[in-house]
Amino acid sequence: MLIEFTKMHGLGNDFMVIDLVTQRMDLNTDLVRLLADRHLGVGFDQLLIVEPPSRPDVDFKYRIFNSDGTEVEQCGNGARCFMSFVQARKLTFKQRLKVETASGIITLATDRHGWVQVQMGKPKFEPRDIPFAPTAITKVGNAYRLNVDGEPIQLYVANMGNPHAIIKVDDVMAVDVARIGKAIESHEAFPDRVNVGFMQVVNQRHIRLRVYERGVGETQACGTGACAAVVTGIREDWLDEGEDIRAQLYGGSMAIRWQEGYSVLMTGPTAFVYEGVFSPNGLAARAGIELTPNPSDHDVTS
Repeated sequence: MLIEFTKMHGLGNDFMVIDLVTQRMDLNTDLVRLLADRHLGVGFDQLLIVEPPSRPDVDFKYRIFNSDGTEVEQCGNGARCFMSFVQARKLTFKQRLKVETASGIITLATDRHGWVQVQMGKPKFEPRDIPFAPTAITKVGNAYRLNVDGEPIQLYVANMGNPHAIIKVDDVMAVDVARIGKAIESHEAFPDRVNVGFMQVVNQRHIRLRVYERGVGETQACGTGACAAVVTGIREDWLDEGEDIRAQLYGGSMAIRWQEGYSVLMTGPTAFVYEGVFSPNGLAARAGIELTPNPSDHDVTS
């Protein structure tokens, strides 16, 4: 059995995309990790799965797996690639879609330039919604001081479908993202782990951002991370509310717009890299793993 796939990226945040509307395949954590291996498999930051809808008021179901095999709630760059993929594969002829994710329903639309706009939903800032549960909270305004390896770090928290910690810095290129990001990602204050964004405010309509993504490490770009950083900046009056804010990452720039009380709008490009096929059984056999789904998994086409 051969499974067709497409390799894509959104500003360098790269994905393997599999259509399980017209194909059938079982997933487990070991197979996802093997596919994610950049030496033995395809290699990606996230695996995106396109499924039939499970409810009548949406067009598709969208599942996301990090390269470590964990399933996550949302991925903004992935959502844009999802839209471009289903249109290119002629799974839909619509220019506007409602898509079911683990964090809720999102709306996707394509503009006349081919960029994809995603209505990411409303941000959440309460610790219980992240979740964020430090043993001792020192709060300064909307910020929290967290002890990280003996060093006090001031950060903000936001949930944009998945959890984010945002740290404002003077120069993103001078930050030890790998060390600090890893320490905060797995900090006991974040029971579900957390994505860590390092944000430099250039002016009121421009930020620079680096993101250490849970289960992945530092990525070229992170859509939900850009949304979390921008809404934090607007909330703190560092950025202009209701205007397009340029979020500049290693892989390029995207536009984020938010007005308090409304959904966050993210607009950006997507790119196709190549298409291919693989044999799940053959790949697993060479790696010596079983394809029996985990107890928490299910046939992804059901």
